[in-house]
Amino acid sequence: MPLSAARIDNAKPRDRNYRLTDGRGLYLEISPRGGKWWRFKYRFNGKEKRIALGTYPEVSLKKARDRREEARSMIADGVDPAANRRALREARAEAAANSFEKIAREWHRLNESKWTSRHADRVLSRLKNEVFPWIGSRPVSEIEAPELLRCLRRIEDRGAVYTAHRVRSLCSQVFRYAIVTSRASRDPAADLIGALKPHKTKHYATITDPRQIGALLRAIDGYHGTFVVRSALKLAPLVFMRPGNLRSARWSEIDFQAAEWRVPVERMKSDRQHIVPLSRQALAILRDLHPKTSGEGDFVFPNRDHRDSCMSENTINGALHRLGYSKEDLTGHGLRHMASTMLHERGWASEAIERQLAHVDKNKTRATYNYAEYLPERREMMQAWADFLDELRDGAAAMRQI
Repeated sequence: MPLSAARIDNAKPRDRNYRLTDGRGLYLEISPRGGKWWRFKYRFNGKEKRIALGTYPEVSLKKARDRREEARSMIADGVDPAANRRALREARAEAAANSFEKIAREWHRLNESKWTSRHADRVLSRLKNEVFPWIGSRPVSEIEAPELLRCLRRIEDRGAVYTAHRVRSLCSQVFRYAIVTSRASRDPAADLIGALKPHKTKHYATITDPRQIGALLRAIDGYHGTFVVRSALKLAPLVFMRPGNLRSARWSEIDFQAAEWRVPVERMKSDRQHIVPLSRQALAILRDLHPKTSGEGDFVFPNRDHRDSCMSENTINGALHRLGYSKEDLTGHGLRHMASTMLHERGWASEAIERQLAHVDKNKTRATYNYAEYLPERREMMQAWADFLDELRDGAAAMRQI
């Protein structure tokens, strides 16, 4: 006789397991402790088999009957329900083992020895903060472009367009790694090229008129602030390094004999060691400054109030402001653009200029350049640039080729 909910509810435990039969292979097994389990008994290839369909009341009588009919339908199609369930369980386990997060962490471990610790931390941090919370647990082979796009839109919507592009690129590398390790068949991140807002490169205020550059250099010579800040202002146009690299320079990085400043890889945005050839003028500034700050620590430009740290990030721009240059007129970063523009205009090789600016080549096949590449030409260029700035400071004609 088919079961009813009332009969099931009223069934009491006995000394041993017993069954209440519903029909068509479905029955409820009741244990001495009162547990009630749905079972389905069937024959497949001449053998009697059983599978569990859940517990009562979590699985109602109606749901148990539905599951029984699903199993009977499989048998009619020549599929063993027990084998099918086992295959599904193994597929879920494999999917969990090949989640996006697990593949990404595996890819990160494989590559972190090639990166600086700073870059490795930045890559993992972006994945952990921007990707894993949303698609980290998803099987890497099941993620589609629209799903990844929703993830990237969250980044883009808060105004971090550059980060969104970087995260898309990182995800693409993870998917490609999954492909070559036979855990995915395609890279959905590649479908999203052009789907994000374009990243606009920030242009820093600068000056490129020779007469204005000369006026700037004379103003720096007349700066009435501290000797350390004036030295930083004088050195900045000669080396055109990023302000963060300049203010955090260490005396241990300066080689007076070789006339070089070697910035270690951990402090470079490009994640490569960088050589700055020092002109005679740059060396003179550093030699004058050395007795002043070398005895107070390793920083070339120490913080006035905290000698164990470097100059504040706002010091250079603040000094330029006191000289009459607003942030709309000129910034410390703009001195790099000033040098780049003027050197390009006067015919110096773009490759040498870009290497000296520590820009990473966007051409992937050329991005593995050695930090000393173009060094002889860069030495010549940096000295010619310093001599040209002297001419501008003195008001000499600025139209000759440097």
